[in-house]
Amino acid sequence: MKGKTRKILFVIWEYLVITVGCAIFVMGWTSFLLPNGIIDGGLTGICAVLSMATGISVDIFYISLQVILIILAVWIMGTSFGAKTLYAIAVTTVLFRVFGSDSFHFLQSVPGEFLYVDQRILIAMIGGLMEAIGIGLIFRRGGSTGGTDIFVLLVNKFWPVSPGQVYIYIDLVVIASILLIPGHTFSDVILGYVTMFSFSFGLDFFLMGRKSSVQLLIFSSKFDQIADYINQRMERGVTVLKAVGWFTKSEKDVLLVLVRKFQLGEVTKIVKSIDPKAFVSVVTANDVYGEGFDEIKAGIEGARKKKMDNSL
Repeated sequence: MKGKTRKILFVIWEYLVITVGCAIFVMGWTSFLLPNGIIDGGLTGICAVLSMATGISVDIFYISLQVILIILAVWIMGTSFGAKTLYAIAVTTVLFRVFGSDSFHFLQSVPGEFLYVDQRILIAMIGGLMEAIGIGLIFRRGGSTGGTDIFVLLVNKFWPVSPGQVYIYIDLVVIASILLIPGHTFSDVILGYVTMFSFSFGLDFFLMGRKSSVQLLIFSSKFDQIADYINQRMERGVTVLKAVGWFTKSEKDVLLVLVRKFQLGEVTKIVKSIDPKAFVSVVTANDVYGEGFDEIKAGIEGARKKKMDNSL
């Protein structure tokens, strides 16, 4: 019974986090971007361009693309993903209407209101970062606000491309297409790009910050004690490299260690406590694949092959 209750509470918590993420995402638009005439990319921008090119109304493209992407998401990611995405889409739609109403005018970054910022470039950055935080919370719980969010998750599931990069490729074209809309100028495109890069950077940092890894080379006469601590207490692998100090012409044992960035403080602290004279070199590792780190993504065909191998 306790296990069932715990599971129910966990599901409630997940949907609560998704709701908060939707609220932050919508406020990025209704509080900062839309009141100041700043336009970002996304599905709405794509639909607007298609509408201008074909004469078909935007809502038809919007509904059609949403349905196609949701079906793909359910097929590839599973029914749980679909339920959370539908929930996020519904909540986002309602919150856009609520936060965009006159009753919530006090939340808009316009002259006379508390959230007012007099620099449009700062407004673009704030809006982009709020989008990133909101989408990041939703992504972490396996959901999406639909549109290009679903496409980003599908690409990231099979290929080792950061979510922020996929958004950049899509939105570069979408935002540039805004020049085709009467009344918009090149400055609107620049502000759109500022929002886009803020969103991209913020999303990558929010989603992948704890997954970032570092590679350490540790030079110490007490390498064995350091290696034992890292291996046994931190449960991380250690490789001992044989090296020769060219000044002394003497052999040395060098430790090669890969850890998550958030573990770096613990490693340097223990190295200093064991050997204050130790020399440590730290290099950021953008991608680390293997046990204890990330899984190698080889595309859809690779995933199918892995599934077939497991079934044999």
